[in-house]
Amino acid sequence: MTDTGTETPRERYRAQVRAEVKAHAWEQLASAGASALSLNAIAKRMGMSGPALYRYFANRDELITELIRDAYRSLADTFRATAADGSGDGDLAALAHALRDWALQDPHRYFLIYGTPVPGYHAPDNITGIVHEIMATLLDACAALPSAPSTTAFGSHLEGHRRWAGDHPAEPAALHRALTFWTRLHGVLSLELAGHFTGMEFDPALFFAAELDELTR
Repeated sequence: MTDTGTETPRERYRAQVRAEVKAHAWEQLASAGASALSLNAIAKRMGMSGPALYRYFANRDELITELIRDAYRSLADTFRATAADGSGDGDLAALAHALRDWALQDPHRYFLIYGTPVPGYHAPDNITGIVHEIMATLLDACAALPSAPSTTAFGSHLEGHRRWAGDHPAEPAALHRALTFWTRLHGVLSLELAGHFTGMEFDPALFFAAELDELTR
């Protein structure tokens, strides 16, 4: 909750406690992963009883939802700021580097939303709106680039299978470019952050840049 000067002391205290709970939750994620997230363990760290903490988060899934929402919101805001700082000509490279910087800044946050799904957890539909914001920024950049009409089978397929793009009016060629951009760069990032390039004696940043060059050529 943002302090606008109109919150009551109780509302401010509640917001502070929820923020502290989430800070401890991120620490748990970093040390043991999302599947080990425990409200009771967080309550103990904060000197509270389990039942007292449940007044702030009803259950583990509600806490995970808040963390996921915060992660998506952070990336959406990063993309929006990057697009606003660009030249307005669809700078995919700037978005790519913003994505990598964001992921490297906090790998556990990255893996919470782009890693293995949390067992038994299902994100609520209201998360979808933030995801569409992220994709809309990417689609804006892809649509701004010149491209020939898609003649591939997948391009034709995208004509009728574009729910993932929300209500964005991008043509199938731009949709295909966005999906290719998104999947290839996330593939590189996921392998890098998971440590799979360790010991392979090459620079992951240069590999990422090479993939980006191929995508934006």
